[in-house]
Amino acid sequence: MDDDPTFRRLARLLLAAHGLDVVAEAGSVADALSTARRVRPTAALVDVELPDGDGFALASELTALDWSPRVVVTSVQSGRRFRAEAERSGAEAFVLKADLATAPLAAWLAVG
Repeated sequence: MDDDPTFRRLARLLLAAHGLDVVAEAGSVADALSTARRVRPTAALVDVELPDGDGFALASELTALDWSPRVVVTSVQSGRRFRAEAERSGAEAFVLKADLATAPLAAWLAVG
């Protein structure tokens, strides 16, 4: 979930390179929640700053869904509080967008 379509395209390629299937994309909190309920993804990559809400709050809502999808939260901004907020939200991890290519996304997002 990211409001930037260019980043969503890059994220799709990156997730595929990690062996993960991308089943949907969303550009807002409202779209993400609607899509998640319809598609029931096993995992989500969520940006911290979305046009209609907070990515940590979205992560909390997603991880609380009946099927408990795994979530990784990301941002271009850094901060110790982001890691703590990601943990409180139930996310597997917080990772800077600049570090996504080398992050263990498959380990954090793969189910099984």
